[in-house]
Amino acid sequence: MEPTIGIVVCGFTGNRQFVTNPYIQAVRYSKGLPVILPLVRSDRILDQYTGLCDGFLFCGGGDITPLLFGEEPKKGNGKTSITVDLFQIRLMKKILETGKPVFAICRGMQILSVACGGSIWQDMKLIPGGNVLDHMQQSASRSDISHRIRTERDSRLRQYIGSVLYVNSFHHQSVNAPGKDMLVSARAQDGTIEGIELTGHPFAIGVQWHPECMYRSSPEMRSLFHEFISHSFIKRGTAGHNND
Repeated sequence: MEPTIGIVVCGFTGNRQFVTNPYIQAVRYSKGLPVILPLVRSDRILDQYTGLCDGFLFCGGGDITPLLFGEEPKKGNGKTSITVDLFQIRLMKKILETGKPVFAICRGMQILSVACGGSIWQDMKLIPGGNVLDHMQQSASRSDISHRIRTERDSRLRQYIGSVLYVNSFHHQSVNAPGKDMLVSARAQDGTIEGIELTGHPFAIGVQWHPECMYRSSPEMRSLFHEFISHSFIKRGTAGHNND
């Protein structure tokens, strides 16, 4: 059977919680069983989420409330939802305690960093020096590439996708100080952090681009999702063995 992958809800639009379709399809095509995890205000249910799923996908979405990483809001910070932020951060912390695989994309990568004590650039225009690329591409398709990244030597990302890659880009915030035990595993040409991974964890990886949108066009993105699903399958097998 396929490993169960919990896709954490992206946020709200009106009175509806949502997850965009490419995340679901990327998990499905990678031989995972996608299950959407809605926002709830219950630690008991969060514990059930962590027990139910073999791996977890944190998706893109809105900005993170600056107070949650120790800052006051600055000009350039966008729309936030502290309810969504607290739910995702609490869930992330619980999942990391289990050692189960986590794949965190765009905002999800920032949630991963903040959950481990890191901070975020509220707007990339605030980065000193002013030589920052435009990371919010305006392309006909979200699968189009925008800029180049380079992975770090000895990182899991380099093992999975190689040393240099062209990626898409849809963000105005980025990781500033990575969280505790976080390794920076990829950067853009302007120095922007494009990948992080938690040291000592079997698979806790964050990427700033959107591999789910490039799944059909990029073998490297398919490889990344397949590694995530493969690690989730291994974790499920280990859990099943321990329960015998």
